[in-house]
Amino acid sequence: MSTRIAFLKGHGTENDFVIVPDPENAIDLPPAAVAALCDRRAGIGGDGLLHVVRSAAHPEAKDMAAEAEWFMDYRNGDGSVAEMCGNGVRVFARYLQRAGHVSEGDLTVATRGGVKTVHIAKEGDVTVGMGRALLPEGDVTVSVGERSWPARNVNMGNPHAVAFVDDLAHAGDLLSPPPFSPASAYPDGVNVEFVIDRGPGHVALRVHERGSGETRSCGTGACAVAVAAARRDGADPALTGAPATYTVDVPGGTLVITERPDGEIEMTGPAVIVAEGEIDADWLEQLAR
Repeated sequence: MSTRIAFLKGHGTENDFVIVPDPENAIDLPPAAVAALCDRRAGIGGDGLLHVVRSAAHPEAKDMAAEAEWFMDYRNGDGSVAEMCGNGVRVFARYLQRAGHVSEGDLTVATRGGVKTVHIAKEGDVTVGMGRALLPEGDVTVSVGERSWPARNVNMGNPHAVAFVDDLAHAGDLLSPPPFSPASAYPDGVNVEFVIDRGPGHVALRVHERGSGETRSCGTGACAVAVAAARRDGADPALTGAPATYTVDVPGGTLVITERPDGEIEMTGPAVIVAEGEIDADWLEQLAR
């Protein structure tokens, strides 16, 4: 392990990440090390970690290397592995631009949820092609305290339960995962979004992210909410033949989500790198043992 390990810190609508550039996949990052790096008191602090690796150098991504040079090896704040992170992809692309690996325009990023198309605009926002949503059948219920709501099961490469509520305060503190039923709907846990309406094509959410707790934003969650809202509002693009666009307010800012008639979903929002430095390699190596 190198004695000098670079890191950066970035966020997308205040969903924040520790970024560890590691093109050749040479840094050992077991769950305990990731959790320590994401710790807001004893580490750097973040909702998750973006491990930046060339696709050809990572066993989970080498089959995608022909389509995407870079792999986003994303980890939740507790160190667990995650399939995808929409805000994370935007910040990942911003890092690649900052490092000189890419420039404004189009690029592709490999993720465990597949290869994602990204566009870095001149005005600064980043648009990510998030793929298509899957809508598993079956009723789902989520609960907070004595309240329960029906939820829409939406899979964006990772699982979501979307509940429309009267007041975002009804979501509680979101420190622990909101209970859901049936358990078989989400055998590996779920991201839960609580949603209110703010106007036509305009909603707001709070979210409990699996493995991270409540976060300031969730990109895949915003997409899941837009899909659920479109179905609720009778605006399914596959049926209407017209794109459905929703403005989604999250605690950390605003995202714009568009679902096209072919089912493809695009998410547009900011991505910011705020700091860079070096990790104490001895400290990290002890955690990796």
